[in-house]
Amino acid sequence: MFGLDVTALDGLRVLDCSAGASSFAAHARGLGCRTVAVDPAYALPRDQLATTAAESNRNGRGIALDNADRFTWEWYGGREARDRMRARALGEFVVDYASRRGGYVAAALPQLPFGAAAFDLALCSHLLFTWADQLGHGWHLAALCELARVAVEVRVFPTLVQGRGEPVPFWDALMTDLQSAGLTTQRRHVPYEFQVGGNTMLVVTSR
Repeated sequence: MFGLDVTALDGLRVLDCSAGASSFAAHARGLGCRTVAVDPAYALPRDQLATTAAESNRNGRGIALDNADRFTWEWYGGREARDRMRARALGEFVVDYASRRGGYVAAALPQLPFGAAAFDLALCSHLLFTWADQLGHGWHLAALCELARVAVEVRVFPTLVQGRGEPVPFWDALMTDLQSAGLTTQRRHVPYEFQVGGNTMLVVTSR
């Protein structure tokens, strides 16, 4: 979903924000990537975190089922295959989280506890734009500027609102404000699609 070249991850400083119960940090570390995962949920006790993550998985599946005509299961090979993949990822996350607590930081956008350009790349999946019906223009502007402060390059996926996959209502105004803040924005296609039409990411870099 981020169009990453796995052969280029070795030695790269990557921030996964907000990572939730993703197994990305564990996999990326195995490829030589110096990855830090950030999520406010990491402040929870470990058992509660695992329970919350499992509930989040169920809620995500419910959104897809409630809007069945707006989702495609082709990439996963079917609904059951996706469920198995998500369950496996949760298990991998729990193991890595328990063994490498220093790689998981409890924090939340739009304020992150890192210095300027602390990372080469920041990835943000299914937070920005996905929740644009609840988190408005001002929050998105602050969050993207903060991600661009701590990382040389920012990639955000997808670029649609959750559920029906409606366009982000303040997209044009947000892009204008980001450019006024000295940032370059580009929308790129990626080889992953679950939400119909959700096959683009936003790339943000400083000029």
